[in-house]
Amino acid sequence: MTDIKTVGVIGAGQMGSGIAHVVALGGYDVRLHDVSRERIEAGLALIEKNLARQVHRGIIDESAMSAALARITAAEDLALVGATDLAIEAATENEEIKKSIFRNLQPHLGENTLLASNTSSISITRLASATDRPERFIGLHFMNPVPLMKLVEIIRGIATDVPTYERAVAFAKSLGKITSNAEDFPAFIVNRVLVPMINEAIYTLYEGVGTVDAIDTAMKLGANHPMGPLELGDFIGLDTVLSIMNVLHEGLADSKYRPCPLLVKYVEAGWLGKKAGRGFYDYRGEHPIPTR
Repeated sequence: MTDIKTVGVIGAGQMGSGIAHVVALGGYDVRLHDVSRERIEAGLALIEKNLARQVHRGIIDESAMSAALARITAAEDLALVGATDLAIEAATENEEIKKSIFRNLQPHLGENTLLASNTSSISITRLASATDRPERFIGLHFMNPVPLMKLVEIIRGIATDVPTYERAVAFAKSLGKITSNAEDFPAFIVNRVLVPMINEAIYTLYEGVGTVDAIDTAMKLGANHPMGPLELGDFIGLDTVLSIMNVLHEGLADSKYRPCPLLVKYVEAGWLGKKAGRGFYDYRGEHPIPTR
């Protein structure tokens, strides 16, 4: 354990609720914040559902579930998050939204509060520059789904000091996670490799090389991937995939990172994947059906 006792999580969506889930199971008091009470309640309901699933599978017992739920507080007021030892931002993958959150949080921060972003692609150095404490700012990139995935990428900005890095690593390890250090370059390690693969699978579909089913089956059975790249894109969220590709394309100025036009069209249509009911698969029926 570290000297961190209270943790604020900003964003109660899939990632934020997953982070709150594992942090509460790790014995920390959690304050969960979002833009509305309804979103916080939805996040709390998702946490309870996922904890119950872990109980059913014998991963944790009922007492651990009850204790974790008791440690999570709905924090409608952002000031409650600022009073924690560590505040983790887990909002949508948009740089201006993230910077705005940190600016709004700043007046409420305790003198020694550490700041972290769960960004999957955006510069930690740039996000830190929007705060009054870049030396106490770090990237903690949890993988989705957070309760199941073991990795946390640790990303230091140019100003991040050694004590902040050491506390962040100790904190992640105290949750039972394994850490991997990544330099502060666009998309870090996992998404620098993974998301262009998904984009290339979309190009393969766009160019008519294979259907949705053929591409995903080929990668599952031919490369031993547990999930096909198009299905994985739907699971991540095609809006997030597009955001990461844009960060790579703009940050590295290399045409190989150009987002596939078909990906752009799906996002423009609102077909964002599983969370929207449609993406490269249609999830509105009993079983997912390819949309192309």
